[in-house]
Amino acid sequence: MKKIASISAFVLAASTIAYAQTVPFDMSGEREQGSTPMVPRLTLPAAPAPATVPQTSVAPTSPAPSATPATPPFSMAPASPAPAPSPAASPAQAEPPRPQSAAPVGPAPAEAPPPVRQTAQRTTAALQRFVIPFTKFGLDGEYDRKSWSVYITPEQAAAPAKFNFSYQNAVVVAPEASELTVLLNNRIVGQQQIGSSDAPSNVSFDVPVGLLQPGANLLTFEATQRHRTDCTVQSTYELWSDIDPAKTYLSFSGQEAAKFSSTDAIRAIGVDETGRTQFNFVVPALQQPGTTKPLLRLAQGLAVLSGMPNQTFSFSPSSLPQPGAGRMTVVVGTPAELQPVITPPPAAQTAPSASFVTDPKSGAPILLISGPSWPAISSAIDTIVSPTDRPATAVRDTLATQRWSAPDAPLVLSDTNLTFSQLGVKTAEFSGRRFRTNFNIGVPSDFYANAYGDATVLLDAAYTQNILPGSHIDIYVNGNIASTVPISSTGGGIFRHLPIRVTMRHFKPGLNTLSLEAILMTKEDEVCVPGTTAGAAPRFALFDTSEIHIPDFARIGQRPNLAGLSGTAYPYNRATQPTPLFIDMIDSDTLSATATLLGRMAVAAGRPLDMEPAATPGAIGERDAIFIGSISQMPAAVLTQLNIATTSQASWQPPAATQSNQTEPSVSFDDWRSKVSGGVWRGQITSFQEWLRRNFDISLSSLQFVPGSEEVFTPSNAESFLIAQGKSAAGGSTWTVVTAPSANDLREGAEALTAQVNWPQVAGHITTYSSKTGKIVSVPVGRFDFVTSQPWSISNYRLIAANWLSTNILSYAFLLVVLSLLIGVTTAGMLSRLGRRE
Repeated sequence: MKKIASISAFVLAASTIAYAQTVPFDMSGEREQGSTPMVPRLTLPAAPAPATVPQTSVAPTSPAPSATPATPPFSMAPASPAPAPSPAASPAQAEPPRPQSAAPVGPAPAEAPPPVRQTAQRTTAALQRFVIPFTKFGLDGEYDRKSWSVYITPEQAAAPAKFNFSYQNAVVVAPEASELTVLLNNRIVGQQQIGSSDAPSNVSFDVPVGLLQPGANLLTFEATQRHRTDCTVQSTYELWSDIDPAKTYLSFSGQEAAKFSSTDAIRAIGVDETGRTQFNFVVPALQQPGTTKPLLRLAQGLAVLSGMPNQTFSFSPSSLPQPGAGRMTVVVGTPAELQPVITPPPAAQTAPSASFVTDPKSGAPILLISGPSWPAISSAIDTIVSPTDRPATAVRDTLATQRWSAPDAPLVLSDTNLTFSQLGVKTAEFSGRRFRTNFNIGVPSDFYANAYGDATVLLDAAYTQNILPGSHIDIYVNGNIASTVPISSTGGGIFRHLPIRVTMRHFKPGLNTLSLEAILMTKEDEVCVPGTTAGAAPRFALFDTSEIHIPDFARIGQRPNLAGLSGTAYPYNRATQPTPLFIDMIDSDTLSATATLLGRMAVAAGRPLDMEPAATPGAIGERDAIFIGSISQMPAAVLTQLNIATTSQASWQPPAATQSNQTEPSVSFDDWRSKVSGGVWRGQITSFQEWLRRNFDISLSSLQFVPGSEEVFTPSNAESFLIAQGKSAAGGSTWTVVTAPSANDLREGAEALTAQVNWPQVAGHITTYSSKTGKIVSVPVGRFDFVTSQPWSISNYRLIAANWLSTNILSYAFLLVVLSLLIGVTTAGMLSRLGRRE
């Protein structure tokens, strides 16, 4: 019996020990009452958990803590707010913190300090810099490449960075033959196949250390895309990859990246998740006399410094706005005025001060400009704005476009040759069906060669023997076809400075976008064998040694010319004296609209414009001037001078206010009878006009000796914003009116029309905008005056005459007939005196 009992006790003890080694330690009996319940924490790869065993059966056989193996499968301790080092690891080898979304599966050791997780969050905090300066952004076709610059502060350049973006592509894009590439400063930081048609994909790349530099950094997105099943040129228009601006950003680690050490950081304001940039002014003395001029100068200086394409300005007399990406708060005032808002530095009590301070509530940087008086504040503003000043007579070489389209566009003033490499076009080999690339060129505000001028593209390119006749190369100017060159030979070929004539009809003052497109057809594409849609072998090459030649062109200003205003801020960019600015009321909305419009004009002009607020229209005199305000407060004489109906001051109302007053229109048979009887005749005239324009490039406006008089314009209630230009009362100056039914409409219209996608559409004599539909309509110029802009020269006036006669063909024909008659009469007179008479 003793032997049997000993064996049973031995087996029971061995079973208890083996079971204890597979069950987590239970220390519930040792916890103090009211302590935090324990949660198991996994420190090694998890093993299947055994069934729950009553604590009473485990506690007696549980070994003491000192007997715990060096690497136990599980460890139990009171729960901690954050993961802590494993018991098997030394303090120097503590386990890295887990993301907040990961729930702990085991408790941390009792000795782990609770604030470990919070400290880790602070040290790994990241600053996000959104980088896409557009509301919508995508890469289209078989090849697309877009570049722009992102300004980085020294603190951000020194911090570890990641590049993050989100994209989704068309379902017809073939992943195996399509690739998306991201480059920073011409170095690839990310490259992958395009394969996210079902849902957006989030992608993150590490930025190599030292690649980012303080100042401008070139960011490039490049896509090569091929169709899954189709080999036609038409199918290439179905290829797209959209990139989400709200999820595309640079993330910088550490708190230093969020600091602004100097006012030069204004250039690094960047954009928000919608591609917009906003400056929020807090000025307690907003409505006091003498504050408007320095504030508008500051707004223009900030616009030029940042150079962003979609900038808006807002003004408030109190309360700091919420900070955010692409936003900058600017606080301006004397120390006494700013006391309720923020505490200025002590130095502002005696001297001008302009620096970044930290918002005590949000921790965001604030641009604080102060001084003992407003003249001192103006001096502080000058310290910020003066680097952007440029004499009105100074000639610039480029238009600043790199913040949304790099490089800056060269400004062509006379006969010039530019290589494609200078314009940012890279040498490229292409294996698809439709190749397209873009570049920018600027022309001055007094450009006058739209009827006769021709540029020339000297093309360096090559194509293989697979290319069939019927393929062609097209040149577009501002989206309009300007030239087509067919490829008629077989067997391949190399173009060495092949001249392609490009009409300058579609050029306009300011920025012009030119596109080169090659349509390539092959026998393989006609057959389209499965698996051949990718087109692996290159069939076309474009070389960056290609050039574009811009000849001398006529230069003379025109009045009115809203295209010149949107292109280069003409004529105010050429003013050597302050430009009068009439503002009907100094309120937040009106001043915000004024600053937004002037900021957009300053970017176009390349410098802040010197504006002088005018109290009354009578104080303006015979000078170029700008009038901004609601229509009801606009001087009637100014509206009449610009052919805007004065009745619109009472009848032009916001759409919401007119809905209750609308009545249903009456309809009668007589009305429709006149429409039908006259519609046939008008339709025939319209068809004839289109036939003349299509075949002979002749419009009815050119078939007249004298331009017709301008019609009085009455804005409709569907339109919410209007900008018009005309000559002054004496006819020697240019007046521009910016108006809307109300101050709120004025602000909303200015913000919408100055956006980069809309601003180039400002042209003609009058441009209107509708907030309900987003539609922009321009009234073309009927009659204009020439404004001398260049010193007198025979060559320039010859070019001016050539363009004018090309536009007015009846005058040209009449002059030709008169000259022919004069030659005939002169010849007859000479012959009557010569020879023998009978």
